[in-house]
Amino acid sequence: MEDIEQIDKIELVYLKKEDHLEIVRLMENEYRHLDDSTWTQEEFYSLIEKFPEGQVGIKINDELAGFALSIIVDYNKFDDTHSYKEITGNYSFNTHDINGNMLYGVDIFINKKFRGLRLGRRLYEFRKELCEEKNLKGIIFGGRIPNYAKYANEISPKEYIQKVKSREIYDPVLNFQLSNDFYVKRVIKNYLEGDIESKEYACLLRWDNIYYTKATTKPMQEKLVIRLGLIQWQVRPYKNIDEVLEQAEYFVKSVSSYRSDFALFPEFFNAPLMAKYNHLSEADAIRKLAEYTPQFKDAFSALAISYNINIITGSMPELVDGILQNVGFLCKRDGTIERYAKIHVTPDEEKVWGLQGSNEIKTFDTDCGKIGILICYDSEFPELSRLLANDGMNILFVPFLTDTQNGYSRVRVCAQARAVENECYVAIAGCVGNLPKVTNMDIQYAQSAVFTPCDFAFPSNGIKAESTPNTEMILIADVDLELLKELHNIGSVNNLKDRRTDIYDVIRKN
Repeated sequence: MEDIEQIDKIELVYLKKEDHLEIVRLMENEYRHLDDSTWTQEEFYSLIEKFPEGQVGIKINDELAGFALSIIVDYNKFDDTHSYKEITGNYSFNTHDINGNMLYGVDIFINKKFRGLRLGRRLYEFRKELCEEKNLKGIIFGGRIPNYAKYANEISPKEYIQKVKSREIYDPVLNFQLSNDFYVKRVIKNYLEGDIESKEYACLLRWDNIYYTKATTKPMQEKLVIRLGLIQWQVRPYKNIDEVLEQAEYFVKSVSSYRSDFALFPEFFNAPLMAKYNHLSEADAIRKLAEYTPQFKDAFSALAISYNINIITGSMPELVDGILQNVGFLCKRDGTIERYAKIHVTPDEEKVWGLQGSNEIKTFDTDCGKIGILICYDSEFPELSRLLANDGMNILFVPFLTDTQNGYSRVRVCAQARAVENECYVAIAGCVGNLPKVTNMDIQYAQSAVFTPCDFAFPSNGIKAESTPNTEMILIADVDLELLKELHNIGSVNNLKDRRTDIYDVIRKN
């Protein structure tokens, strides 16, 4: 940066036709090696008239310090090997389409006098905000590689770009664009006629708008801020299933009255119904409990429709063809029902009850995006949640039942780890209280909670909300899916993006 007088004012302004002469003066000095080094009055006026909000400048002490020019194009009409003349309609800008899907960067320029003030970053940030405001897919443009001529006899453009990325070669244009979150899509040959510094090569650079939403004719958009209702269930004696369902409806009604999108019940919340079978062996008692499962499924589906809420039914035993599994149901408010089952049964569940693990791993599509459900012990196996994250899961629900505090701590700590490593929200809900008349289910410990990743947009400790330990209550918390999109792309760290899948991976076998 050259020595300049004290800066009194920096402002971002929309360019006007009267700025043309100053732009010509700046560009002629910078691009004197090009045959066509600047914009004619006709070309510049055309840009201003066609898309005034896309032409912006930075003024320092009322002197033009830089500018950025852009148009909107329907990129479906072009391919990735286009030339600069083609994309600009031979500089007429007749390719500008207000109904297009991409913001195309026509030009960006910083006055030598003011370089070093990071003014280019301000112009790129303006373009990104404009792209988001217009709901465009992203920004794309051909970026010059002005130092390539020095290496053209030794390496290809592809090798040159790789060396710039690895900091072996410095390129003032490409280094700057890469540092502003643009990525190289491909190399374009014969892009800008007369650009001898770049040997007429260019990098096709792109930035994706993570907030872009495709236009839809549906009456309702997919929700972005999701309200979770967690039910910390007190186990107590019940005479029959009707009393259990009465209590369940009370909680569904309560969380629904707060306009919750999901109600999460704990694992084996209906275990008190085994009290009447306590004279039987533990294995026979839980098989008696399994006889109630079809009735619970139908009742919860009716509640989901009636209270306009998606219900995750915790879990309950199910006996099918002699195989006993720990299962639950996602009862959606549109009336559909989907089943999930515990994959890893605990040693106690296998030994005492004869439970068997499921082989099915899946995510669930809901009106609030993709979710995953893992029952208690399953949350302690990171491979499962990673597979669900690979499928696009945003929220992981974990219904659990733990008898001791150390058992609870395993579930809690692992749930928090799943939120960080998979960049998702995790909601856990458990049972509290005692069941002295139910063998193998006599004591419970729980503190339900909602966990988040740990980054600036989230609580620093990764805890969105948590209940009072060992007390019957509901917990209501909102989670924002837009924050996850930001985290995936511009977080302090990128756990999902930075996985070294070149040396390891997690895969399904079934």
